[in-house]
Amino acid sequence: MVSRRSPVAKKKRSKRSRRKTQPAASKPTASKESKPVLRWSKERKLEVVLRLLRGESVDAISREVGIESYRLEQWKEEALVAMKGGLGTRRKQDPVQEKLDAALKRVGELTMDMELMQIRCKRSGVSPFVRGRSKP
Repeated sequence: MVSRRSPVAKKKRSKRSRRKTQPAASKPTASKESKPVLRWSKERKLEVVLRLLRGESVDAISREVGIESYRLEQWKEEALVAMKGGLGTRRKQDPVQEKLDAALKRVGELTMDMELMQIRCKRSGVSPFVRGRSKP
């Protein structure tokens, strides 16, 4: 069977295959003998920030993980701001509970209106209810 691909297409294919076969050692890792991690996940940052919040030395953690101390302080401040923001928000209520709260508020308003009308009627001497027969 004869290949119908041109020599240029073979070069492109070989470049792709070289990309796929690069050694895994070129990826950034956190081991001490290799390069430091270039991009930290949220979980890893969280672990480091929690250690800082527990009171471990910034310098010790900085040397251990290979990150500058000012950056660790930035992460800590960002975490504290996010925690304050999270604590300040109210949780979403159940829609049924929201409707019940609105109905109870309306009942309270109507009760106050009725009591005020009764007081006005007593002061003016007018009965809120008409005495007499209704018209058929």
